[in-house]
Amino acid sequence: MQETRSITCDVITQFLPEQSLASEDRFTFAYQITITNTGSETMQLRNRYWLITDGNGAEQEVSGPGVIGEEPILASGVAFTYTSGAVLTTPVGTMQGHYEFENRHGELLKAPIPLFSLAVANVVN
Repeated sequence: MQETRSITCDVITQFLPEQSLASEDRFTFAYQITITNTGSETMQLRNRYWLITDGNGAEQEVSGPGVIGEEPILASGVAFTYTSGAVLTTPVGTMQGHYEFENRHGELLKAPIPLFSLAVANVVN
């Protein structure tokens, strides 16, 4: 599958203490992602793939159609923002992955999601 650089992803993360319980190794994070089509061609998000790694190096893979039940169509210059979450067994971890977009010719193109951190404040210096 060909990789595309015409899709950008901006990420904001947040620790959710009210949904976490450190004594049970449950650390809940929200992440907001804005996906922007910086290319000239309209594309539709079809699939997602995530590699979630906790502070101990344990990995979890998540994949499936769309995001939050949607497969948005992004024309040139259009952005789509959504919020989702992840639960880790450690107070720090990372996420990375890719989206698969379909262009008007039916070709699937992979848009990488760069590595980003999930961390409880004041845990990592």
